[in-house]
Amino acid sequence: MNNRIRKDHLYEQVARVGKALASPKRIEMLEMLAQGEKSVEALAGAVTIDIKLASAHLKALKEARLVECRRDGKRMHYRLSGDDVAQLGVTLRSVAEEHLVDLRMALLQMMAEPDRLVKVGRKELLAQAKRGEVVVIDVRPHDEYDAAHLPYARSIPLAELSLRIAELPRDIEIVAYCRGPFCLMSDEAVTLLKQRGFKACKSLDGVSEWRAAGLPLTRPMSG
Repeated sequence: MNNRIRKDHLYEQVARVGKALASPKRIEMLEMLAQGEKSVEALAGAVTIDIKLASAHLKALKEARLVECRRDGKRMHYRLSGDDVAQLGVTLRSVAEEHLVDLRMALLQMMAEPDRLVKVGRKELLAQAKRGEVVVIDVRPHDEYDAAHLPYARSIPLAELSLRIAELPRDIEIVAYCRGPFCLMSDEAVTLLKQRGFKACKSLDGVSEWRAAGLPLTRPMSG
């Protein structure tokens, strides 16, 4: 094998990952799987496509070794093949945001009300939560919280927030977070909290952004 053929082969292998990511739905699926293992049916519902198309997308991701699967009876469950895949998603989005004006403009529209965003950095937010100066709530579903969550965060899924709002203190700020910058659950949570008279804001971070920044996450005990 001469050098040209060898180089072509190496770049072709790297391109397998690029090809697998060349679909908005597949990128969204990876973001969903960064929250924890999910069935094909759950993924199809989350990204609003039918199960057959979801299975085809997952097959492409599996062929690129970005996801793994296991069978549970008649159902197939998928998970990321490693934490580095979640970090790849964060890096891809960051590069796109840096270089694509359309994406930056869309994100700016989502953040049109800066008073809704947490004012401190990640490490200070962690310190404030540890000291009890803010209450951090994870508004994702319980199973995603159980897979991994920000330290000191309470699990109050968005669907339960209005029923459990009495659990939250009114004298300190509530910080809501969900799956990351493209997820709107935390925004809905802040709207509800403010309507009920709470001082509330949101973090754009999810567990993937937290992990990519090298900060700790709380995970279930293994074994």
